[in-house]
Amino acid sequence: MAYEIPVTRARAELADLINRVVYGEERVVVTRHGKPLAALVPAADLDRLAALDAAEAAEAAETPTSLGSVTALPEPAAPADSYRPRFGIAAEHRPPGQH
Repeated sequence: MAYEIPVTRARAELADLINRVVYGEERVVVTRHGKPLAALVPAADLDRLAALDAAEAAEAAETPTSLGSVTALPEPAAPADSYRPRFGIAAEHRPPGQH
């Protein structure tokens, strides 16, 4: 179980909290309005967390997706001019000053 302390007290007791973490190998959770904000943990805990993150990232990279591989690219879109006769477009964009 971690030791919880409000952020206002943690500011005043930071040196003591660091000693508790380093020498007592405790975990300290800093709270605001009773909700956890941050944690002070031994460096070894942080190293273990980083190793877990790296292992999860490597596992995710090795896991195949359900979509499979892409075998063909979609057809390119037809130019806008090819739609004019089909849809009967009556207006065209003209730059200002051209009528």
